[in-house]
Amino acid sequence: MAKEIPKYLELVEWIREQIETGKLCPGQKMYSENELSAMFGLSRQTVRHAIGVLEQDHVLNRIRGSGTYINGDSPAELADRTRVAVVVTYLDSYIFPRTIQAIEDVFFKEGYSVQIAFTNNLIERERTILEDILEKDEVAGLIVEATKSALPNPNIHFYEKLMAKKIPVLFINSYYPGLSLPHISMNDRLAGKLAADFLIRKGHKKITGIFKLDDGQGHLRYAGFLEALKEAGIECKESRIFWVDTEDIKHFSKLTEKIRDRLSGCTALVSYNDEVAFGLMKVLKKENIRVPEDLSIVSIDDSELAVLGDVKLTSIPYPMEELGHKAACNLLRMIHNSGFDGNYEFDLYVEERDSVREL
Repeated sequence: MAKEIPKYLELVEWIREQIETGKLCPGQKMYSENELSAMFGLSRQTVRHAIGVLEQDHVLNRIRGSGTYINGDSPAELADRTRVAVVVTYLDSYIFPRTIQAIEDVFFKEGYSVQIAFTNNLIERERTILEDILEKDEVAGLIVEATKSALPNPNIHFYEKLMAKKIPVLFINSYYPGLSLPHISMNDRLAGKLAADFLIRKGHKKITGIFKLDDGQGHLRYAGFLEALKEAGIECKESRIFWVDTEDIKHFSKLTEKIRDRLSGCTALVSYNDEVAFGLMKVLKKENIRVPEDLSIVSIDDSELAVLGDVKLTSIPYPMEELGHKAACNLLRMIHNSGFDGNYEFDLYVEERDSVREL
């Protein structure tokens, strides 16, 4: 006849299984003795015995006055790792090569290797990348650009697992508002406000805007745009605002009718970024709408695209290298000091060129 397994060992095995399957994560607080007693119908003494066994095996860690926690990487152990992960949306974006290069330069000098992954702004790819990072459990920290940050994201729990493991995560450009994680970006609300303010100072009152729907940056820039119009006493007509998403930007020519409709009666426009402005100007040229004679444009990013067209764009510079350098430096500090606040937003200005005329 098989020998009956002691009750405390059944509880020990259950806790180990919960950890192995990811239902209990490193850094997460363990159920209390009272809760475990009620869940399994065991005495407090039996539960305490099981917890003691797991403490001896360094599976659990009891902190006096706080509770019992699932053991995970401490900041000291993370500091011994020599790899960081950088997760961004696109490889071919005009922004990221310069930002990533700045990140790599900082970490290379500090003896770290950099693992780079691209989501292509797809939730599914973001999930796969985060699953791989969690499974391999090799990185000391992550720099991440949020995927479609204006939309609800089903991958949030992966970031919560990283937080439970005390692996620092720092967002760049945009971020998920529901997570209490730091970010480094331009001040997007201020960018929208500065762009609209510039047009208002040039005498424009009939101002439209084109913003990105599925990224948080688009919503913040729109909020700044509205703020500038409100301060100037200019009514913002909803019929003049149009939103685009990631797919729309790839096929701007299909938006010709919508663009023509929204621009009717306007003398100026604030563009979400240079990529959008560049695509828009191609459509305007086919429609015989001249920049800046018929329509003035202020954009955001001040990238190479701002000076490639027939008309050089007035644009708000995006601090590409500075952002990468700052992100790498702040993540390093977060790795070595879990209490460091990695948040930072850059101040901005308008780089004036030829795309705005004064009324």
